[in-house]
This record gives sequence, structure tokens and C-alpha cells, in this order.
Amino acid sequence: MAFQSRLIITMELISVNVGMPRLLTSKGASFKTGIFKHPVAGRVMLRQTNLDGDRQADLSVHGGANKAVYAYPSEHYGYWRGELSVEELPWGAFGENFTTDGLLESHVRMGDQYRVGSAVIRVTTPRLPCYKLAAKFKSDDIIEQFLRSGRSGFYFSVLEEGEVGAGDVFQFLASDVPSLTIAEFNYLYASPTPDLELLERSVEVKSLPESWRQRFNARLEAAREKQSI
Repeated sequence: MAFQSRLIITMELISVNVGMPRLLTSKGASFKTGIFKHPVAGRVMLRQTNLDGDRQADLSVHGGANKAVYAYPSEHYGYWRGELSVEELPWGAFGENFTTDGLLESHVRMGDQYRVGSAVIRVTTPRLPCYKLAAKFKSDDIIEQFLRSGRSGFYFSVLEEGEVGAGDVFQFLASDVPSLTIAEFNYLYASPTPDLELLERSVEVKSLPESWRQRFNARLEAAREKQSI
């Protein structure tokens, strides 16, 4: 997968979205979710675990230091309007805190660091959709669609707290070496027959979360055993 130069790409924060957990009922069950986000005007303080005015309902899978900010490319909205047969999708519709332009899974790498506004952030993992996304959109198919499409978005951790706002430009600072793109990690996670060489490279990424490392090591061992038969 070709690595795109960041020097020729304009990367911009086009919407900052926040929301507090609320009760959602689906298929007879009620649960709290922070997936409902709405754009906010002006500057917002980004702290170690979230934006001011934003909270997550289940910190075991969302939020916290490694998932302080969820970013989603605005470029994917046209695709989802078609898939979901809706004309209007406001920014923040997928539960993202940052709606971005120019930051795509195909060139963003795990461990990449950016300055946006006065904050410094670091790419952590792709987003893995859960049942709350299906409940919000009233679609049983959207989780599989989300994974299959590769349009996952990705999480950031916060290295330096600061203020952010719509119109801020992402300034690339540094990258982990070695690393892979978010698109490559999506492929490795979802593919039934992942590329062996790419799997080997993935477990060498220092910033790879331990749960992902264990998954990829298990897949690597299984692939090697299959080759040896």
C-alpha cells in the first residue's frame, strides 16, 4: 500500500463534536451511549481523556487515555449517504469528536503525531464498531459494512493538552518506525486470509496495543502452521 507524502496533503479539522451519554433503546433493551455527538462552535479544550463537554458511557471500549479522541474522515460521508439511503448526515453522525479532511486511513499510520490547534495528539488504533452504532442507525448490517468498507476512522491519544477548533490545520510532527497504515491494520484485523509478510511487520510496531498484538501473533502462528503442512 503506497505511502502518501504529507507535504502535498492539506489536513484540516472541519468540525469538533461533543456529547454526553444518553439512554438509547433498541430491540427491547436500554443502555447508555455517548455516540450522539453534535458540532460545537469556538475553541474547545482537549484534555488527556476527552474534550470539554464530551463523555463516553463505557470506558472499557471508548474514551480513556488511548482513545481520548475519535476522528472520522469527512470524505466517507458521501459513501454512507448512499449506503444508508439518507440525504442528510450531520458532522458527528458516527460518534466522532473530530470530523477531518485530508486524513485518510490509507496514509495515516499508527503512532503518527500531529499538532492541531495548541494540542499534540498521537494516532492509536482504528475504531472497531459495536452494537451501539447499529442501534443508532437502526441497521443490523452496518457493523459488517463498517468493517468491510475499511472506513473505520481512528483514535488519538493526547500528548499535550490544548485548545482546538474547526478550521485548525493538522501539522504532522513525527511517525513511529516501523509502522503500518490504519488501512493495513483494518485489513489484517478483518481479512480471513491476511498477508503473512504484513502480519510479521505488524507485530514489530511498538505502539501496537497488546490486545491487537496477541490477535496478530495468533494469526501469524496459524498462518505459519498452515504453510508447514
